[in-house]
Amino acid sequence: MPGPAISIRDVASRAGVSVGTVSNVLNRPDIVAAGTRSKVLAAINELGFVPNDAARQLRRGRGRTLGLVVLDVANPFFTDVARGVEDATSAAGMPVIFCNSDGDATKESAYLDLLEEQRVQGVLITPVDDASERLVRLRERGVLVILLDRYSRRSDICSVSVNDRLGGELALRHLIEAGHRRIAFVGGPAHLEQVRDRQLGAVAALTEAGLSERHLRRFDTPSLTAAAGRDAAARVLGMPRSSRVTAVFCANDLLALGVLQGLTRQRVRVPDDIALVGYDDIEFAAAAAVPLSSVRQPRQRLGHTAADLLLDEAAHPDSHRHRQVVFEPELVVRESSQYTRTSGG
Repeated sequence: MPGPAISIRDVASRAGVSVGTVSNVLNRPDIVAAGTRSKVLAAINELGFVPNDAARQLRRGRGRTLGLVVLDVANPFFTDVARGVEDATSAAGMPVIFCNSDGDATKESAYLDLLEEQRVQGVLITPVDDASERLVRLRERGVLVILLDRYSRRSDICSVSVNDRLGGELALRHLIEAGHRRIAFVGGPAHLEQVRDRQLGAVAALTEAGLSERHLRRFDTPSLTAAAGRDAAARVLGMPRSSRVTAVFCANDLLALGVLQGLTRQRVRVPDDIALVGYDDIEFAAAAAVPLSSVRQPRQRLGHTAADLLLDEAAHPDSHRHRQVVFEPELVVRESSQYTRTSGG
């Protein structure tokens, strides 16, 4: 078995100097007398001491490491976003610490504390809710912050997001034009800004069509997962048949895939009995048993653009221009909603 790692204290003891002197030889050798420097270097060679580069970076200030905090690592949307981040950061030689908040504000806060302790140069984050004060404190302490998949209302914090209200409008407009008048919105938790914006977009499409909000029935979910979607499908099918919705718009694709499973298990035909639209257009959407219509987000571009903004701010702190980049979504229509109702549904 290998012996214990040689520490800076071991070097100091062998050379007969203080730990601070060894640190100066490693980091600021010009301020150490030549004789003393020679003794320390000799001790380093004799003991086989390998300086910890990460620790040296921390002593100098911020390290060359970034943090990425996402809502749900199990969601393929965030996997694709992380790939975009990694593509940009690997080219710059900056490793990324990947953190999964699970949509839990307490867990998110703990990760932010950890990343600050690790002296990361910057954090890319999809906040659970309005974490602006916590993120501002991070910036004040020298940690760069970029909001990812969330619009920043602060002029001093960059963000990369998608126009989710427009995405909600596109989904509902499509269903309305197909003749649907009893539509469900499945999504939650309600505190997630993306969920709220997608629902607001759906309501805007109803208003545009001269319809009231009563044509949109909301089914709240505790999470944006397939399991929550299956539960929502059961609640949809629990409605009286005479007033049951004829279409469902889900706040993300995992929910939509869960709803699809729940409906098909009960032999409800999609889209003939109930049409279905998701959001994100993850890879599994097109591969579903009934190919899923979905509002497409540029997932890898989101991550790559956010990382580029952070890298630019790190490299050019005096000339960097804070930006709020907003991508436009697009609706991809597939079999799950390709059915036109001929009577008021």
